[in-house]
Amino acid sequence: MSGIRGFLIGLIAALGFASATATAQTEIDPAQMAFQNFLRGLRPQALAAGVTPATFDSYIPTLRYTPRVISLDRAQPGGDPTQPATIPSFAPYKARHVDADRINRGRARYQTLRPHLARVEAETGVPESIMMAIYGHETGYGSFTGNFDLLDSLATLAFEGRRRELFSIELIDTLRLIDKGFTRSQLKGSWAGATGYPQFLPSVYLRLARDGDGDGRADIWNSEADALASIGNYLINAGWKPNVPWGVAVRVPEGFDRAAVASRIVSPRCPRVHARHSQWRTIGEWRTMGIQIMGGKPPTDTEMASLLEPDGPGQTAYLLTGNYRVILDYNCSNFYALSVGLLADAIAG
Repeated sequence: MSGIRGFLIGLIAALGFASATATAQTEIDPAQMAFQNFLRGLRPQALAAGVTPATFDSYIPTLRYTPRVISLDRAQPGGDPTQPATIPSFAPYKARHVDADRINRGRARYQTLRPHLARVEAETGVPESIMMAIYGHETGYGSFTGNFDLLDSLATLAFEGRRRELFSIELIDTLRLIDKGFTRSQLKGSWAGATGYPQFLPSVYLRLARDGDGDGRADIWNSEADALASIGNYLINAGWKPNVPWGVAVRVPEGFDRAAVASRIVSPRCPRVHARHSQWRTIGEWRTMGIQIMGGKPPTDTEMASLLEPDGPGQTAYLLTGNYRVILDYNCSNFYALSVGLLADAIAG
């Protein structure tokens, strides 16, 4: 066989069709080789987590490094450590995310999904409107869920190294989903690995996804009932307190002493997000300091809340309860959490 192969290579070279070396072997990409070497090194961790050897060995060689994923990651606020952090105003974000179209579509979908929503609220205490607002923010009420291959994206992010431990675990948990019977073609999502209607990371799916339609399977990719039940379960697991509003818009009086209520605690999670919040006071204490409620259903005077001025002094501010912090647990961004709360109020309105 080797003699025949050598004869053919020589013949091809003599005829000038191609270089014998180029024809005889595929050029090895050093970057892809390093990527594959890294992934193969995850095998003991993956098998210890419950991934079957057959799944690991069949899927890992098919994964490809995706430069676009890294570009998108570094384009996020805080994604590039060489760039200074800036805090824009909330108002433009609010105008894009709590707009008439999203409110109207949310109200229409709300009516359609009320049987599922009412059941989840009865079980968890999470308001129907909050679940709808998260559904609307994450995927436009199911209209877009992302088309990135989860395995490629998570493998790329793990290899890049900035959050290697996090994304290595998520990659392994995606392989666990395959072992549970989900297909690779189904496991599509955002470049960051969020998937399905609720945009759960694979580890979150494994921990908190719930069957909402009673078919015995939590399918957050195709069943809205399952997706909403899973969102409700996530929020109650994160500490949602029933019958407490997320917050309320307020007006801060001129001359207000902000230094007296500035927080002196550094949060271990998302410190820059939580640094913008004041100390905790009861709603009654905030009223005593001259904070004026601007409408809506405020929390009771005994409820604890912190103050946030997302557009700076002189603009609309918010008193935020512990339930606002639960929304932050879903997505640790003040703009996201505020928009979820405001969209929920508008949908229920």
